[in-house]
Amino acid sequence: MTSNPICRAAFAAALLLSTAAFAAAAPAAAPFWITPTIAGAGKMHPLPDGAYKPVPGETYKVVFLITHGGAKAADVDPGLEHVARTVNLYAWAGVPLDHLKFVAIIAGSPTRAVLDNAHYRQKFGVDNPNLALIAELRKAGVDVAVCGQAVAESGFQYDWLAHGVTLALSALTTVTTLEHRGYGLVPM
Repeated sequence: MTSNPICRAAFAAALLLSTAAFAAAAPAAAPFWITPTIAGAGKMHPLPDGAYKPVPGETYKVVFLITHGGAKAADVDPGLEHVARTVNLYAWAGVPLDHLKFVAIIAGSPTRAVLDNAHYRQKFGVDNPNLALIAELRKAGVDVAVCGQAVAESGFQYDWLAHGVTLALSALTTVTTLEHRGYGLVPM
C-alpha cells in the first residue's frame, strides 16, 4: 500500500463501498427462533431436514393434559407455551390450522391460568398473563378447557373463568373421552 494520503483515503473509501455493497447484496440471516402462527409465544426453531415432520395433508388429534404450572403468578403458564409451540411447529411444517384438532385441558396448579383478569388480579395481585395467549390459541382453533373438579378444588367459582375457556366435567373424563375418539395424549 502506498504512503500517499490521497491514495490511502481513496483505497479506504473503495474498500468501505465494496464491503457495504456486499453486505447489502447478502441475504439477511433468518431468525433463529420464530413464532409463525401464535405471535410472540411458543417459539420454535425451523429444521427443514428434521425427521418426523408432520404431513401437511393429514389431520392431527391431540389432547394436552396440563397439570404442572409455573411458579410465579406473573409468568405465562409453561404448558400453554408448549401448546403454542406445538401449533407453531405443525403450522410451520405446512399443516393447515383446520387440520389441527387440539384440546388443552388444564387441571391442578395451572388452573389459575384460566381465570378472568379481575379474579386473577384479586387472587394473585397481578394481571393474568395467560389471557392473550389463550385468545391466540382459541383463534388458531385450540380448545382451551379446564377441569371443573380442579376449579372447585381451587376454591374458584365457575363464573370466574375467562371468556372462551371450556368448562369440562373433569380432566380425567376429557382425556379418556378424547382418547376413545382417537386423540393422542401429550401430558405436561
